[in-house]
Amino acid sequence: MFEVLYDHFYEFIGAYMFLALALMLFTGLPVAFALGGVAVSFGLLGIWLDVLDFAVFFQVVQRIWGGDGASGAIQNPILVAIPCFVFMGTMLERSKVAEDLLHILQVLFRRVPGALALAVTVMGTIMAATTGIIGASVVMMTLMALPTMISQKYDRSLATGTLAASATLGILIPPSIMLVLMGSLLAVSVGNLFVGAIFPGLLLSGLYVVYIVVIGIISPEKAPAIAEDAIQMEPSNKKNILKFFGFSAAAMAFCYIMAESHLADVFNWGLIGFLMVFGISMIIGRMEGDSYLGGILKGFVPPIFLITLVLGSIFAGWATPTEAAGVGAFGSLILAFANGTLNKEVLRDVVHRTGLTTAMIFLIFVGATAFSTIFRNVYGEDLIIEFIEWLELGPWPLLFMLMFVVFILGFFFDWLEITLIILPVFAPVIQTMAPEFAPHLGLEVPTNNAQIEFVQQQVLYWFAIIVAINLQTSFLTPPFGFALFYMKGVAKEMVSMQQIYRGIIPFVILQLIGLGIVVAIPEITLWLPSVLLN
Repeated sequence: MFEVLYDHFYEFIGAYMFLALALMLFTGLPVAFALGGVAVSFGLLGIWLDVLDFAVFFQVVQRIWGGDGASGAIQNPILVAIPCFVFMGTMLERSKVAEDLLHILQVLFRRVPGALALAVTVMGTIMAATTGIIGASVVMMTLMALPTMISQKYDRSLATGTLAASATLGILIPPSIMLVLMGSLLAVSVGNLFVGAIFPGLLLSGLYVVYIVVIGIISPEKAPAIAEDAIQMEPSNKKNILKFFGFSAAAMAFCYIMAESHLADVFNWGLIGFLMVFGISMIIGRMEGDSYLGGILKGFVPPIFLITLVLGSIFAGWATPTEAAGVGAFGSLILAFANGTLNKEVLRDVVHRTGLTTAMIFLIFVGATAFSTIFRNVYGEDLIIEFIEWLELGPWPLLFMLMFVVFILGFFFDWLEITLIILPVFAPVIQTMAPEFAPHLGLEVPTNNAQIEFVQQQVLYWFAIIVAINLQTSFLTPPFGFALFYMKGVAKEMVSMQQIYRGIIPFVILQLIGLGIVVAIPEITLWLPSVLLN
């Protein structure tokens, strides 16, 4: 009897390790401790069963810390982008950039059905390209827009659904912390993931816009027009308009002349010209105050400035994603200073919150690295591959099964936990089936090792983006949709939890439609990187 049990555990220890992790996560224990605790426990059990030797724990330490500055999770230079993006998002929350943006968007969309909800969606899309911190985005947008939407008699379910869905676009639209982690886990280019996620993110935003406009036309009582007295703006000063265009043209002409001179290699005159135009915009925007020109300059220029600094530096080849994250963090400081919100108290609070968030992410990363190392050493991945082969699933049924599993897990776990547990296990399985997916991706079936490697990489990029779209639903799906709890905590008595749950249902359906479109048309993900990054 003992030998039968011994042989059973020896063969299926990887399966029991996965099951134990699932049970520990449901206990409410912090995820990092659950991952690390299960890893240590099953590492010792594996040693007792002679599956492992004690040296495996040295391998865990090596995988976590590394020794050459790249092999360990903690020393991975790609992950330096995480605290920079966290700092950027947190600082933007305090810089009041979003308030000016929402105001001018209401003015621009005032004649469109569902104007306020539409303005919130567009603001969420623009702000998503400046920050990937979902908690900060949900809190900021709820505080700004929900009271206004309620005062204008918006349907509360529509209002909460619009806010929650729009605020979570930042997890997909770059710069996204989730894509940084995915790039590290899959050992693929973060820059390619950033570029590949742009069109899928805009696709989701476009689906939200269409839904809101349709609701505004069919049921105008759910999305009433904006009151005219809420969007009154002063006429623009013609002299300031001439000053803006004149000074901007002079700055660009000066930088063009300098770029053609002997100083062309000394300074980046394109960047200098961009910064000069930004400074002119902010100065004249303040001079204009609450006018059309002032609203446009104060509302659109700051986020465009930051998006250009971060994504533009990547696309232009001036910076790696890690370096661009540092540029973005510095840019957020400039915006806060330009808006007059940067002081010692704000800086201390932002640094403190950045430290706490980064520590939480990296602690989970340590636990996940320990878990994946032990899981691989007890042949857990081989067990999964054997199980899939036993099911005799083809590549498409397997992909749909994985998408379904990720979607269901999103009801109970955060994206970070799902990413760190699922991707390292299932990405290699999808990668082995890359030749079967090649025709669907518009690629020729590979016939040599170089072609196989290229096709596998393209399949990984596509797989990572569709997983990212799927994981966005985890913020909205009850019972543990974190965006919903952030919103309820801020909204308090303005809306009930039932109204929030009802409001997110259409947007989760829209997200699944978007997922289906990207699965069916992989060019949405792969075309732009092939053009911009070759």
